[in-house]
Amino acid sequence: MVNFTRNSGFLLMNFSVNREAEILQASLFLLVYLLALTGNTVIIIATSIDHTLHSPMYFFLKHLSFLDLCYITVTVPRSICDSFMHSGNISLWECILQCFSFTTCISAEMIMLTVISYDRYVAICFPLRYEIIMDVSTCVYGILAVWISGIIAGVMHTAATFSIHFCGSYIIHQFFCDVPQLLKLSCSNDYNSEHGVTVFLILPACFCFIFIGFSYSHIFSTVQRISSAEGRAKVFSTCLPHLFVVILYFSTGSFEFLKSSSDSPTVLDFLLTLLYAVVPPTINPVIYSLRNKVMKSAIRKLFEERKTCFFL
Repeated sequence: MVNFTRNSGFLLMNFSVNREAEILQASLFLLVYLLALTGNTVIIIATSIDHTLHSPMYFFLKHLSFLDLCYITVTVPRSICDSFMHSGNISLWECILQCFSFTTCISAEMIMLTVISYDRYVAICFPLRYEIIMDVSTCVYGILAVWISGIIAGVMHTAATFSIHFCGSYIIHQFFCDVPQLLKLSCSNDYNSEHGVTVFLILPACFCFIFIGFSYSHIFSTVQRISSAEGRAKVFSTCLPHLFVVILYFSTGSFEFLKSSSDSPTVLDFLLTLLYAVVPPTINPVIYSLRNKVMKSAIRKLFEERKTCFFL
């Protein structure tokens, strides 16, 4: 077993040390990453060039897709390379950068989902005032709030995590520098600052969750008063995918960060990390496109235009 010093870094351990299983995991990760890259890129391009998608809803969806690309690129490509090269060494500064980038993205994703729920709330509950409330400045300020909040949370988490003293073998039983796994390497009673930051950041997370619940309670109350079945179906086609993503994001993230810590890695640890670190950026494009006829039409038009250009 390789020994590390505080300055040399850490050793990332994948789910299995078996070479064949490691290659299989890397291959699956590569497939998932390509799916996420393709899906989110298609949404970004479609919402940028199709004039029918130039509305606040699709503006936020475009930025969510860009955020998802950052989200999954922070962790998965390096894990793929490490698995194929059979090397998990990561320097201290690389680990700090990865930890900061990941916590920034995961915090920004939470704020982004809250902003999207507010957009849906205004669109459905106040349709006549929608264009006034959700004007260009509101959309821009919303995106700025997403990234500024994410960066602040990333700085606080990273500073608190790496202010602790690490003991033991410096082996991280995860495919990236995950905060819960890093805390397992800390000396006893030496991570009060990180727990303080976590408790502090739980407050805005609870606010976001409550606000999303408040928004959807009003949305569903408004939907019940819509007499047209077609109108209700249109509302559900834009709201249910977002609600599913919210439930997946908050449930898996809560389980990962709030479950009791164990010294020995388990299959559950790995699966929960996959659910909140890899699955959302991959399935978000599918979920947001599956029941949205406007988005499906725009994507179909995009591929038809590219096919025409290719044959010309």
